[in-house]
Amino acid sequence: MSDADDINRSENDDRKEVPGPRRRVELPLPPARAAAAPEGEEVGDELTSVYWMQWDGEAARTSVARILGRLPAISRRVLGLAYRADARATVMVVVLQLASALMSAFGLLASVRVLSALFAQGATSERIHHALPSLALVAGLLAAQGLLDFGVARGEAALTPKVRRAVEQEFLRLNCHVRLEAVDDAAFADEANKANDRGLYYMRQAVPQLIALAHAVLGLIGAAGVLAVLHPVLLPLLLLSVVPQGYAAVRSARAQFLSHSRYSTLQRRIRLFTWLLLDRDSAPEVRASTAQQALLEEHERFARRIEKEDARLGRQEANVSLWGRAVGGLAIGATYAVLGWMTAAGWMPLAAGGGAFLAIRSSRGTLVNVVLAMHQIYEHALWIDDLERHLERCRALQPHRTGRRLPDAVKTITVTDVHYTYPEAGRDALRGVSMTLTAGSTVAFVGANGSGKSTMAKLLAGLYTPSKGSIRWDGVEVREVDAESIQAQVAMVLQDPVAWPLSALANVTIGAGTITEADPRRALAAVTESGADRVIAGLPQRWATPLSKRFKGGQELSGGNWAKVAVARGLYQDAAMLVLDEPTASMDARAEHAVYEAVLHGTRRPDRITVLISHRLASVTACDMIYVFRDGHIVESGDHHTLMSRRTAGGEPGEYAQLFTLQAAAYQAAAGAEDET
Repeated sequence: MSDADDINRSENDDRKEVPGPRRRVELPLPPARAAAAPEGEEVGDELTSVYWMQWDGEAARTSVARILGRLPAISRRVLGLAYRADARATVMVVVLQLASALMSAFGLLASVRVLSALFAQGATSERIHHALPSLALVAGLLAAQGLLDFGVARGEAALTPKVRRAVEQEFLRLNCHVRLEAVDDAAFADEANKANDRGLYYMRQAVPQLIALAHAVLGLIGAAGVLAVLHPVLLPLLLLSVVPQGYAAVRSARAQFLSHSRYSTLQRRIRLFTWLLLDRDSAPEVRASTAQQALLEEHERFARRIEKEDARLGRQEANVSLWGRAVGGLAIGATYAVLGWMTAAGWMPLAAGGGAFLAIRSSRGTLVNVVLAMHQIYEHALWIDDLERHLERCRALQPHRTGRRLPDAVKTITVTDVHYTYPEAGRDALRGVSMTLTAGSTVAFVGANGSGKSTMAKLLAGLYTPSKGSIRWDGVEVREVDAESIQAQVAMVLQDPVAWPLSALANVTIGAGTITEADPRRALAAVTESGADRVIAGLPQRWATPLSKRFKGGQELSGGNWAKVAVARGLYQDAAMLVLDEPTASMDARAEHAVYEAVLHGTRRPDRITVLISHRLASVTACDMIYVFRDGHIVESGDHHTLMSRRTAGGEPGEYAQLFTLQAAAYQAAAGAEDET
């Protein structure tokens, strides 16, 4: 638990009154039958919204004009991203896509020439003979278009992975370096998770979707251009034929988007029961209470409701599709009728009418692709907007960098009048803290939860920056150097260490920033000093054993053994300062004694400052200096003997002496009780 949480909790505790006798509450009898969980009028409506459904169906609720208005900006953003990832491949894809559209348009014009030759006067053999050059041209243009489309596909295949890698690497680089106070913010963590899960996924899809949209739009433009060349009146005919089809496509696309959103909501509800039936944590109680049948029946009940709802959605989509085909069929029939009348009246040659027929027919299918691509790109761009806002926030939360680094060794760290306030807290976690730490010494921070001792350790480690006051390493103010250069000089061993899913050796060396290289002698010395040597010796592959069940042959460690590995990790880092924040909380008594013997009573390193944070005051008696924290202040300081002899103005024992005496009395009482038994 963080000091900020402890501060808030202590404030709440201060406001609590001593509870009186518990009053009896008149509670009516529950009903004999009731729903196992809330049920809205529509299945799934009673569930709270989840982040991955935030923008589902948004395109279906937005006007076409707004979608069209945003497409240029979205396209520029995606193209800019692709250009930065691979400029050559991006230019190649754009050029080849344009060339492919030109080949398609020229192919339609060449087809008109073929029809002109075939419908001309003369013998059939002569007409075929005259049509052969145009047929060859059509074949050549189609072959060229095929090659160009092949080039687009190859360019897309080269470009998309590079865009994916570039965006993902930038996302991870920015997020893993943001200042710790940002990571402590739950809202920031949720935002990062959403950006990683949704934003990155749709950013990866952006390039192929934009290429598909460009292909469809260019196809429409090419067809319109051909019709304008054949006869100006054909453009209104194209509009007449595709507008109803486009309207039907918009309606169908919106129904699909909303149907998908609705279906996802329905599935969330039934997955609750699937999770209860299959989850590892709930499995023992499900079996102990023989609840399988009740959960299965509830699952089936909702499955039947979802089945009916799914069928209704399917019927609705089928109705929209039928309406669209009917209206589109009438529109295309009218278009072809007008086209036939124009040809019969001599307004255009028969060959031009045939070419117009081909252009209009191809445009109808292309328009559907345009509508679907527009809706997808718009909706996915909303997730990309979220991702980019998060990345911009991460850029503003990077640790301060000055280009100046701390030296590898330190003689004195001076803390002067330091204050620190957590962003979400209403009061200072530290207020006016001053101390001096010297190389070769062991220092203890003690005090109640929320007193500020862990916060002070994180300030020393460069994880937080003081709100006020200064911390100087041999006279150098921490704000004047790169924050990460401070962090590199402090090894922190926390109460709940990370169980890295890596080899045993990598779990030790990662403290020095590497997982693939090791100093063998230093690694062996670190695990021996921490007591982790016995742990590693007992593993099947020793140093090479994966410490995770995710791998074949992987091993899981107990909490105490993980603590030993974590201490070894801190010792291996060989830093100027070693901070041990309740490192032995999960160890047994013998293991804890061994660690403290090694760290506090072993060979002193003259170039290292050791800071121990502990609630067990018996473990800090050998420290050179003990700082007692209370409510963000240092209320006492000195070695064990000095603090035990200290008295208040009223003659009472000091803070440390009272705490130590209370703990010692508890142990003596427990020992006395055992002797009596």
